Amino acid sequence: MALRTIIKIPDPLLKTVSTPVDKVDADVLALLDDMLETMYAAPGIGLAAVQIAEAKRLVVIDVVRDDEPKQPMYFINPEVVWTSEETAIYEEGCLSIPDIYEEVERPAECRVRYLDREGTAQEIECSGILATCILHEIDHLNGVLFIDHISRLKRERIQKKFAKAKKLEGAD
Repeated sequence: MALRTIIKIPDPLLKTVSTPVDKVDADVLALLDDMLETMYAAPGIGLAAVQIAEAKRLVVIDVVRDDEPKQPMYFINPEVVWTSEETAIYEEGCLSIPDIYEEVERPAECRVRYLDREGTAQEIECSGILATCILHEIDHLNGVLFIDHISRLKRERIQKKFAKAKKLEGAD
C-alpha cells in the first residue's frame, strides 16, 4: 500500500469520465488498497480513483465514526440503478476541494450495482450518509464535482479561489 497524491481543482482530470475496469486483477486490488490508505490519511470517508489521477471506475468508502472499527467498502464499476424521490441535505466536502463545505441536496436513498474485490456482482441499498457518499463518489467517476450541485455564484467563487492558488503555486 502506498499513499498517493490527491489532485485538486482546477485539475482537468477531475472533469473527465472514468473508464470501466475490465477485470479485477492484482493491479486493481493494489490501486484499491492505495486509495483506501490515501483516504484514511487525508482523512476522508470516500475516494474515487480519478482523485488520485487514475481515471478508472473505482471507489472506496468507509463512513464509520473515528471511534468505531474500520469498515472499508470497495466498489468496482459502480452504477446507480435506483434513487428515491425523497431527498436529503448534507453538508458535503471533498478531498479534491479542501476546506470547502456546502449543503447539497441528493436522493435520500439509492441502490447501486457494482463488483466487489473478488469481481463478484453485488447490489447495495444505501441511505443516510452512505447514500450521500456513494452518490458523491459516483459523480466523480462521471466528471461531476459536488460544487456542480450548488449555485453558480458559489461555484464560480470557489473555482476562482483554487485557480488563483494554483497560479500562485506556479509562480514560486
